[in-house]
Formats: sequence, C-alpha cells, structure tokens
Amino acid sequence: MSFSKKITDLKREVLKESEPLFAHIEDVAEANTLKVLDAMRECRVSDAHFNTTTGYAYDDIGRGKLEELYAKIFGAERALVRTQFVSGTHALATVLFGILRPGDELVSLTGKPYDTMQTVIGYDNPSPGSLKEFGVLYNELPMVAGKVDMAHIKDVITDKTKMVEIQRSRGYSMRSPLSIEDIRAITTEVHRIKPDCICFVDNCYGEFVDYEEPTQAGADIMAGSLIKNPGGGIAPTGGYIVGRDDLVELASYRLTAPGMGDELGASLANNRLLFQGLFLAPHVVSQAIKGAIFAAGMFAKLGYKTLPLPTEVRGDIIQAIELGSADKLIAFCGGIQKYSPVDSFAAPEPWDMPGYADKIIMAAGTFVQGASIEFSADGPLRAPYNVYLQGGLTFEHAIIGIMGAAQAVLDLDGTK
Repeated sequence: MSFSKKITDLKREVLKESEPLFAHIEDVAEANTLKVLDAMRECRVSDAHFNTTTGYAYDDIGRGKLEELYAKIFGAERALVRTQFVSGTHALATVLFGILRPGDELVSLTGKPYDTMQTVIGYDNPSPGSLKEFGVLYNELPMVAGKVDMAHIKDVITDKTKMVEIQRSRGYSMRSPLSIEDIRAITTEVHRIKPDCICFVDNCYGEFVDYEEPTQAGADIMAGSLIKNPGGGIAPTGGYIVGRDDLVELASYRLTAPGMGDELGASLANNRLLFQGLFLAPHVVSQAIKGAIFAAGMFAKLGYKTLPLPTEVRGDIIQAIELGSADKLIAFCGGIQKYSPVDSFAAPEPWDMPGYADKIIMAAGTFVQGASIEFSADGPLRAPYNVYLQGGLTFEHAIIGIMGAAQAVLDLDGTK
C-alpha cells in the first residue's frame, strides 16, 4: 500500500473523531441480530432447510421456511424470497405489475424515481413492457429541500391513486435517505387521506440500518435485493417482497403465473447461503455504515461535499460525495478497485449500463457480481459528478479502500 502522509494522518484523525458515532451503530446491529436470532429460533430453522430442490419444487421446505423467517423479521404477514429475482428492480417491478391494473394510478412521493425504475414506469416515453404501455397512470410529488413534501401529499392522491411509491434510499441524487420515522409519518398521512391506498416502499440499501423496517412503520408492502443488505454478502443472487398477505400473493402471480403463485420455484442455490447471509446481515450492515461514516469524514476534510455528514442520521448504507469532475469520479472508482479482493488489476471504465440514461462507472471487485453490500462505488457521468459509495463486509477493508480512493483523487490533483 502506498498512502501519503496526508492520507495516513487524516485516517487517524477521522477514526478518532468517529469513535463516539459507532456506539449507536453497534447498538442497532446487536438489536437486529437478536431480532434475527429470535426469529430463527421461533421458526425452528434446521439443517434440513438448507438443501436444494429441482423441478417444480412443490414441497420445498427450505424455501417455505426462509419466507416464514423474512415475514417474521420484517413484521409482515407474508414474504416472497426467491433466487429467481434477478435484481432489486426485478422485485420492485414484480410488486408494481402484480398489483396495478390499467387505469390505476401510481404516485411517487419521493420525486423522480431511480434510473432503472424510470424504465419500468415508462417515465418519459413508454418503454417496451412498461407500466405506461399497459395503461397504468403515473404522477409524482417533487421533494422539497431533499424532503417529502408532506403538506402537498393530499394534492397528488386522487380517486384513481391505488399505490404510492416511497423510495427510501437516495438513488443517484444528493437528497437524504428516509428514516423510519419519515416513513411512519408518510404512511400515516397517506392512509389518513385515502385509507385503501397502498404504501409501497423501495427498501433497497435500507435493511437493518435502524431498529425497525418500513413494514413495521406503516408500509403495506416493500421489496429489495438479496445482494444488498439482507444477503449479508454471501447470498449469490435473489430478491424479496414482504408485506400484507393479499398484496404479496398478487406479486407472486406476476413472478410465476396466475394460479401458481408462490407454490413453485426450486431452490437451485444452496439455501444455507440465504439463511446464513440473513443471520450475518445486521453485523455486515454495521460494518458498511462505519465505512460510510469514515468516508464522509475523510472527504469532508479534503474539502468535498458529502451527504450525509458523519454526524447525521442514516437511512441507508450509501455515502454520496460530490467530486466535481469526470476525471475525479473515474480516479475515485479506480482507487476503490485497486484495493478490492477481486479484479484489483482492472481499471473501471464508464459504460452504457442497461436501464440507465447516462454512462455509469462502477468499481466492484466483489465475490458476488454487482453485490452492493460488498465494498463498491459507482456513479453516472453527469454533473456534478457524484460518486455513491456503499457496502463493506469488514470495516478494515472499507478503511483501506477509502484511503485508496482519496489517494487516487489527490494524485490526480498533484497533491501530496
């Protein structure tokens, strides 16, 4: 490792300042570990649930037990947890297409959706297979100063509004993620205005960041990815949907087929990885959040805008840093990749990633391809050239990788 004295001095300074902030993170991790452990005990998880199945897999006891476990941990009536989900966006789209019908209206209460969700919705123009192409109406409520405009929710919910979508994480923006208390306030207001309106939360990057989950704070249904927080860094693929029994059932008909629902679906991946990953997830998430706090402190001291700041409340694992130029964004990702355990010799380059309007650069030297809970960084090549840092299976790796990114940016500036 070749770090300048400036970087090593900053590391010691930031670590010392961050120590008091870690106590809360560790408390949350311990509480969530107990929650997961209690659920595993109550559900009587056994070695027999770790086997794979084939074909239709009508009697897959491991699949059923895993879904029972997710429902209990997230305080929901039912869960759909499958390796057949190819991404978090796939799980989210399954909810939307499973529940919404032609003429129904979907309203985003968190402004413009994340890039890949824009394609699902048919945001500007109907994309092939989008909700808009199927006759689903769409509206959104712009955020105000990075917050949900609570006072004007009543103005966008109409008789046709069947569902509101609430994106917990920031996406490719510099707005704050939503806290559990934010979500509780939003869902309470929506149900006050229209009691039968479905509150759907995109929970990607938010699992185990707080003591509660959105479905314990008023959300009717939520979805996410297993190669983000809840997979604990060892789930090989997959996604989850949890929520009200009737809503999850509708989503299951979209995943498989009407009349089949969640009765089928073989566990081709080793179920042990999904159970063990879930058990590890609260601790792994705490490691990622510590890394994010360290990154915020390091780059704030280097003069860059960071969101959130080290002392601010976190609703997800992502650390956003405004770098100001394409060259710095590329250098930052190169520094992360250099200190990755996999493909450290590779140099990340911007590319036309499916589902995104701009070229994306991504550093992801991960054991599971694209796993955002492992240490990675990415961002679109558009002004103001923000990078989004997330994950970290161990805090030690996060420290080293962040130092590598900072050194690469300083080297680009010619700073020692």
